[in-house]
Amino acid sequence: MYSARAGEIFLASLSAEQQAMAVFDFQDDRRQDWHFVPKHRQGIPYKQMSQAQRQLANALMNTGLSQQGFLKASIIMSLEPILHELEQGHGPIRDTELYYVSIFGDPRSPGSWGWRVEGHHLSINFTMVSDDFIASTPAFFGANPALIQHGPRKELRALPFEEDIAKKFLGSLDSEQRAQAIISHEAPRDILSGNLRKANPIEPVGLAGNCLSGQQTEILFSLLKEYVENMAPNIARARMNELWSAGLDNVHFAWAGSVNHGQPHYYRIQGPTFLIEYDNIQNNANHIHSVWRDFNGDFGRDVLGQHYKDSHR
Repeated sequence: MYSARAGEIFLASLSAEQQAMAVFDFQDDRRQDWHFVPKHRQGIPYKQMSQAQRQLANALMNTGLSQQGFLKASIIMSLEPILHELEQGHGPIRDTELYYVSIFGDPRSPGSWGWRVEGHHLSINFTMVSDDFIASTPAFFGANPALIQHGPRKELRALPFEEDIAKKFLGSLDSEQRAQAIISHEAPRDILSGNLRKANPIEPVGLAGNCLSGQQTEILFSLLKEYVENMAPNIARARMNELWSAGLDNVHFAWAGSVNHGQPHYYRIQGPTFLIEYDNIQNNANHIHSVWRDFNGDFGRDVLGQHYKDSHR
């Protein structure tokens, strides 16, 4: 809630020059041009904000994310200096302040608008009509290193439960179920959906939800909740209600790669309307990519179309 107000206050704190960097038309093609690699982005980076402006940018981010989601985002951003040290300056620029805030449209108007916070391993995209969330995807969270192995933050994991609960679910399966769930003993090189503007349904292979026991269903739902509850409570509640209403019968869980600790692995959870992908493959399986995509609602695409249709009857 209060996203429009937070957006308005953030914009009011910016100079005219900063606003020119941060604000785009809602119909601008760049609203759907998202990525999770280290590169220059459109928008205003934290590096060019005052401390007060950064706090207001975080306040905007907190309207879309839960405490859990904001903590994950903060840890992901804080990994950049560690990555810089590991690469000894030979990789791309690593900087905790090279995360960009973009506003699409006008949060003060009753019409459609959106916002994004994006940088290396983080891309959260929200689409609004006035102060009502229409879409909260694509939502990408990654981590490199996934496990800090040296220094004062040794043993910190940015995204622990995405891996641990999935392995717990896999461990709950009997031999026949596991044979269905494991689709390959070799993990793909990355998430299959990449940074496509519109995620296309992947073949729903793996283990179907209607083949699970009650306990297995609970574990799978707890894994889904780990992704859902990155979002603000009102968004999470709506998404979980949709999941409960639809049930798990048509949801498939697929695993690829090794089941052993520290070895490359990948999984996806796919339902009729959504796709979750997770991989931990690169850098000796210490580099996570995870994403939630909505086949019908990334960037509010189809939902906005219906909204405009209904409002102009």
